[in-house]
Amino acid sequence: SPAPVSPARVSPAPVSPVAVSPARVSPARERRGAAGPERGPGPGPLGSLLSRLPLAPAPAPRRRTASQCKPEPPLLRTSKRTIYTAGRPPWYSETGAPVDEAFVIGLCGGSASGKTTVATRIIEALDVPWVVLLSMDSFYKVLDEGQQALAARSDYNFDHPDAFDFELLVSVLRKLKKGKSVKVPVYDFTTHSRRREWKTVYGANVIVFEGILAFANKELLKLLDMKVFVDTDSDIRLVRRLQRDIMERGRDVAGVIKQYNKFVKPAFEQYIEPTVQVADIVVPRGGENFVALDLIVQHVHSQLEKVSQGAALASAHQGQPLPKTLSVLESTPQVRGMHTIIRNKDTTRDEFIFYSKRLMRLLIEHALSFLPLKSVTVETPQGTMYEGKRFHRQRITGVSILRAGETMEQALTAVCKDIRLGKILIQTNLDTGEPELHYLRLPKEISEDYVILMDSTVSTGAAAMMAVRVLLDHDVQEDRIFLLSLLMAEMGVHSVAYAFPRVHIITTAVDKRVNEEFHIIPGIGNFGDRYFGTDGPSGGGEERDSLSFGPQRGDI
Repeated sequence: SPAPVSPARVSPAPVSPVAVSPARVSPARERRGAAGPERGPGPGPLGSLLSRLPLAPAPAPRRRTASQCKPEPPLLRTSKRTIYTAGRPPWYSETGAPVDEAFVIGLCGGSASGKTTVATRIIEALDVPWVVLLSMDSFYKVLDEGQQALAARSDYNFDHPDAFDFELLVSVLRKLKKGKSVKVPVYDFTTHSRRREWKTVYGANVIVFEGILAFANKELLKLLDMKVFVDTDSDIRLVRRLQRDIMERGRDVAGVIKQYNKFVKPAFEQYIEPTVQVADIVVPRGGENFVALDLIVQHVHSQLEKVSQGAALASAHQGQPLPKTLSVLESTPQVRGMHTIIRNKDTTRDEFIFYSKRLMRLLIEHALSFLPLKSVTVETPQGTMYEGKRFHRQRITGVSILRAGETMEQALTAVCKDIRLGKILIQTNLDTGEPELHYLRLPKEISEDYVILMDSTVSTGAAAMMAVRVLLDHDVQEDRIFLLSLLMAEMGVHSVAYAFPRVHIITTAVDKRVNEEFHIIPGIGNFGDRYFGTDGPSGGGEERDSLSFGPQRGDI
């Protein structure tokens, strides 16, 4: 576990509270700050504060009805896909198990204290690719009819611990910390219910978790590696709420103050303020306290540097008998003849593609014979009964390791009707020599599927191991994963089988050697370059893994 942080209150040179930028407010805070159509002046002691506020009619508010975890900066999202613009290095050991958990920063503080601003600036300063921002606003409980009626009159306390689903929150954060794919609820504050579609979050090295009651649950506290309390003066927080609700949402001054006095202030004093005692760092003035932010970022970087990442290869297992989970297509004269053609450096590109596709089709057909089939009896047109086999009530999903694995999709779709397809892009980091996950798109509800994982060649097994780990993180059962490759090296076979002994490994041939540059010997050459016609002037080098290919135009 990371080294503890000594409690510290960081107070740099004074900054005018008025200069602090208001935090971006989530829908949950909008609901907590809602006020009924009360009339009349506010309490006397607040007169000086109210005098600062423009009380002229404000424009109609812009309404947001659903809370969502904000996407991390290095993600490029479109309507159909998510592209990771920075690579995620291995997060597992040579046994295939996760090595280090994600580092979790917990941010707590009162309403409008600036937690979201602090979280955003931490993420920006960290400059770490795989960061997730998780908000408590997504974990409000679904209200019953009586509670919904109270909420409509602004008489439901959204600042009380009972308003949150801590059981679900702890479960989600625990899985996310372990590197698993999780589903985060999207809460609709119009109907006080969770939407049918939840948001999938995956791949966090650092998790920034923020909420008004982030420190209020013992199980939740155990998951936080660093606890930060954002301490903003109560007058400033009230001024921010008044400015926000009056200017942005067209609400009434007295109504906002009523809501604040009835729920927000008592909840802060009873449940939020006491938790400052468990904080590692107290940050006055929120996002404008750059000294405190620098301290937090430096500590997180120091913890991440201690993490020894990298997937070691199972080199110690070389020379042993090939595993029982390996199945090699029978080396008939036809198969050996096609291998002769595609291995020949003088084979034209058209012939290379043609015979590669033939081998792919045979490989797919061979792999399908390992799927669990049930006995079934059908009646023939002649009125007689036939005892046969059928793949019953289970889905098959194909996942290709870009880019060369994508060449096998056509053969798969030709023999499997209505099959779903997913894609994973893994590249080699030229500085570290490690594989990195750059892009991921998997079909929904893949956890119950039989998955055919496709790559053209496997030499060290690094890319295949990472792809299998991704599938396991999405709750695909290990014995339902079938790794298919036209050509594999013994090193790659041993590496994958050692890490994931229940994964089925299926190929058309296994070569014994891998040279110092991790090229398969005798090998096929750079399969992707030969298939797509992107060979260099020298004709291309030997194939390593799909991770050897950089992203080419049109690959994604």
